[in-house]
Amino acid sequence: MPETSPATRPETHDDGLVFAYITAGSKEEALRIGRSLVEERLAACANVLDGMTSVYRWNGAVEQADEAVLIAKTRSSLFDRLTARVRDLHSYDTPCVVELALGRGNPDYLDWLRAETA
Repeated sequence: MPETSPATRPETHDDGLVFAYITAGSKEEALRIGRSLVEERLAACANVLDGMTSVYRWNGAVEQADEAVLIAKTRSSLFDRLTARVRDLHSYDTPCVVELALGRGNPDYLDWLRAETA
């Protein structure tokens, strides 16, 4: 079968399920953002992992900071709205919000995720 180029390949994840990986300055901030995303149905679930340490370059210097990770489970079609909402709620000038596509999973769980973000 001939390979298609990315420009002609049909989009297959428009309503696929994704994780939004988000970092926050504290557990409290991550919980506040996560709760808003779930209440607004932009995410079905939000997991907060406290105690993460980031090493990064910012304004020409190498920095280190304690942060929390927020993983929001949602649909790809909601990701832009979710990102905009995170930017509204976040204390950082440039918050980390990245989309991670999901592969296979427990069908019942994936159905629940779809239902809660409808």
